[in-house]
Amino acid sequence: MSHRIHSLKARQIWDSRGRPTVEADVRLEGGGFGRAAAPAGASRGIHEAIDLRDGGNRFGGFGVDKAIANVNGVIATAFAGRQADQEALDALLAELDGTPNFSRLGGNAAVAVSLALAHALADAQGTALWRHLAAGTNVRLPVPEIQIFGGGAHAGRRTDIQDFMIMVPGAESLRRAFEITADVYRAAGNMMAEENRLSGTADEGGWWPNFSSNEDGLSSLTRAIEKAGYKPGHDVFISLDIAASEFYRTGFYQLGLDGQKLDTDGMIDLVTGWCARYPILSIEDAVAQDHFEAMVKATKALGGKVQVVGDDFLVTDAARVRRAAEAGACNCALIKVNQAGTVSRALAALKEAKTAGWAVIVSARSGETEDVSIAHLATGWDSGQFKVGSFARSERMAKWNELLRIEEEMGDDAQFAGWSGLPESVRR
Repeated sequence: MSHRIHSLKARQIWDSRGRPTVEADVRLEGGGFGRAAAPAGASRGIHEAIDLRDGGNRFGGFGVDKAIANVNGVIATAFAGRQADQEALDALLAELDGTPNFSRLGGNAAVAVSLALAHALADAQGTALWRHLAAGTNVRLPVPEIQIFGGGAHAGRRTDIQDFMIMVPGAESLRRAFEITADVYRAAGNMMAEENRLSGTADEGGWWPNFSSNEDGLSSLTRAIEKAGYKPGHDVFISLDIAASEFYRTGFYQLGLDGQKLDTDGMIDLVTGWCARYPILSIEDAVAQDHFEAMVKATKALGGKVQVVGDDFLVTDAARVRRAAEAGACNCALIKVNQAGTVSRALAALKEAKTAGWAVIVSARSGETEDVSIAHLATGWDSGQFKVGSFARSERMAKWNELLRIEEEMGDDAQFAGWSGLPESVRR
């Protein structure tokens, strides 16, 4: 059955940092309704889709009236009566904007509309979004990558490393992976409180401790895994989002917490040493976003044992993924739909990564809402991995809990990706 766009409407809602964001409703002729909200990042790649903000004094400049006006005006007018086809309407969004990064209409406007359209199409078929995206293929539940300690731009830059996370790829199910994570999260918080080093929680819900060095964070996380009753490097592994672009200045990686000023080789050596001393399974953005040859070198040094993830380095862009794969940079792509601006562009980047034989992680942003769309994207696209933030804060738990509902809906057909969701070179 074909469906046409009946109406499109946007409104202002609030994200997890108390900043305005865009929510869009799409209604189809003959039935079918979808709603979605745009997330927002604090640590952003320079090549990703740009959120349109109002500027000025209102809401600290973060207002979204202009983006909302674009949805309710030029986009709604162009969409009215058109066939509800995801790829065609996503292409129309790009055409209406006319820039490579949605800087005119706003990446926040585009992603809210694109995701809402996906929900409307699923609803018109009377099915869950993940099933609509899977289109009859067998898909797996993704391995969670969950923050225990927050740092970088998500925690007042108290540490240089942005995310200290854990992964449990050997768990027998998604539910069990969450249970183990809950144990580690609780143990880490108790340990930091007992040591009088706990300052609260970071943007994404991870603990916000006072560390003496970046490596102190690694050591503390390893101890927390042990205190929870698990074996580091066997039951539970560490994953790091370095977000190196955030502290790259004037040709050097300047680690404020460590008092170090490193060149590219020094930065790669530092990360390689950490991987040798700690049960690290995944490293994200170990070098700055436009340091192409450096990422190739980092992948050669680490990729045989560690998942090397490109986030700001790839910005969910199919062409950048293709170039990186051809050169041997990275073995895993982080997919953020709002980096790309539309569902179709994000899917194109994901497909390019899979064609290269890479692993894939569908990811949230630090500024989130209760919207659970990406839980369905991660499952329906069979990404193999999923990164949301921590195991706390309702905008995070909404996504994790949605995965549990999907697992239940799958019933006996539920399959946890486990080690198969990671690059072949690092599987145990």
